[in-house]
Amino acid sequence: MKLTLSPLDKISIVIIGCLTLIPWQGFVYDLFMMKVFCFAIFAASLNLLLGFAGLLSFGHAAFFGTGAYITAYVMRSWGLTPELGLICGVLCSTALGYVFGALAIRRQGIYFAMITLALAQVVYFLATQVPFTNGEDGIQGVPRGHFLGLIDLSSSTHMYYFALAVFTLAFFTIKRIVSSPFGQVMKAIRENEPRAISLGYDVNKYKLIAFTLSAGLAGLGGGLKSLVLQLASLSDVFWHTSGEAVLMTILGGIGTLWGPVAGAAVIINLQNYLANLGGWSTIATGAIFVVCVLAFRRGIVGEIAYRLKIKL
Repeated sequence: MKLTLSPLDKISIVIIGCLTLIPWQGFVYDLFMMKVFCFAIFAASLNLLLGFAGLLSFGHAAFFGTGAYITAYVMRSWGLTPELGLICGVLCSTALGYVFGALAIRRQGIYFAMITLALAQVVYFLATQVPFTNGEDGIQGVPRGHFLGLIDLSSSTHMYYFALAVFTLAFFTIKRIVSSPFGQVMKAIRENEPRAISLGYDVNKYKLIAFTLSAGLAGLGGGLKSLVLQLASLSDVFWHTSGEAVLMTILGGIGTLWGPVAGAAVIINLQNYLANLGGWSTIATGAIFVVCVLAFRRGIVGEIAYRLKIKL
């Protein structure tokens, strides 16, 4: 049986192969790339909802922050291994996503977005009040632990490859979801919801599943971030973090698999280089975003894919 790889598969393998070489070169810091992986997963989770189901959520930081807090807490207080800590964070984010989705999916457009934002603000309020989050101090000094009880992730190189493995797993999971019959139904709902209903699909059920999967993936990104930076803080559940995910998705290219990854890399890079500008960094980021949107209406990756006539 001959294995046939699509252009997207080939490109993905090459990119991931190049990423494995990062620790052995001196141009890009490991920590920077690990942070990109975390937010790339977060942005990709939103893109699964926005780009393939047509649902814009302004409250995705609730799931990102929940994953970060739960992973940090169980790692620090219960002494779990990192893979178990991530699983706990993902399960809690998935459960929260199911509850939020059940409340929000019956509305569409701006009403759906505002409901998700309002629910996320409830999570932010709870994060400031419940004892285990430590309020404004957050959960600091999160131990990275030993992967499978064997590999010490306090080593930057070991942690890098662990983060890369988690990112790769998340990427190909999203690719599999999008390519499956379920993914095709999501696209049908995005393009023409009344027609999908007329064909007999339970649209609300598909939306709820998509929302729940997206929430779980966002929690994975948040949990990984708490391990990489060894910190879970209120900024993880703040509405501004949701806005960053939307920005990354649009900038990279809505509905493309590599778009959120490129968007995350660009935004985090801008944050690092423009940090010295203080409050002006937000204005500079906004101006660059406007220029990119005007120059690349399909997003950076979306424009490249359109020019090359391939799916990215």
